[in-house]
Parts: sequence; structure tokens; C-alpha cells
Amino acid sequence: MADSTVYRDPDPSLVTVCHVTYGLHALGLAIGAFGAATVVGSFLFGWPSIIAVVINYIKRDDARGTWLESHFTWQIRTFWFALLWACLIGLSGLLLAIVLVGFAIWIVGLFVLGIWAIYRVARGWLRLQARQQVA
Repeated sequence: MADSTVYRDPDPSLVTVCHVTYGLHALGLAIGAFGAATVVGSFLFGWPSIIAVVINYIKRDDARGTWLESHFTWQIRTFWFALLWACLIGLSGLLLAIVLVGFAIWIVGLFVLGIWAIYRVARGWLRLQARQQVA
């Protein structure tokens, strides 16, 4: 079912800020994919994503009442849910490392989490390009 809420048009500079934050998140993922770090580790602890999430929090109020609001919320949630899942994967892997299964949980879990983060950034950025909400 389509959202029938009427939104005001966002300031064009805010659209640019949203593109920049998606770009910073994508840069964080790319650094992890092509560097020595893991995709998720680079996304969560690398400077591009940390800067992006700070900008998301600063500019989120400016986006209230526009279709961009969902993008700022989407990016913030992607960051925090990735951190939550990384902690859970790390903890379960640590607890199960005694029986060597934990290492597989770390490898597979962090790989899947990296793919999920890439999906979230790509989906959101594509919806932004189409000037649509992301849900």
C-alpha cells in the first residue's frame, strides 16, 4: 500500500547533504571491501561512516516533514543495527570459539552483515536518486 502522506519539498542543499552521507557510508564500506579491514569493521569504526552518522543526526531535524526524513532515519538505523549485530556476532563467536565453531560464526556472520550493510546503503541511495522515501 502506498504512503498517502503529503510531504513538503526539502531544501535542495539538504538533498545534497543526504547524497554526501550516503557517499560517506559507501566509502566506509568500500574501504573495508578493498582494504585490510572487514567491510563491517570499516563501516562501523572508519571515519567516513562515523562522520556520516554525525551529519545524519545534525541534519535530521531539518528533514522533518519531508520525504528525506526517512533517508536520515534509514542511515542512522543502518549504522546502529550493524553495530548491534556486530556485537552479537562477536559475542556469540567468542563464546563458541572454545569449540572452534565461533570462528566460523565470525567469518560467516560478519560477511552476511557486510552484505546487509551494502544492501541498505545501495537501496537507500537508489531511492534518494528517485526522490522517494525509503522504508
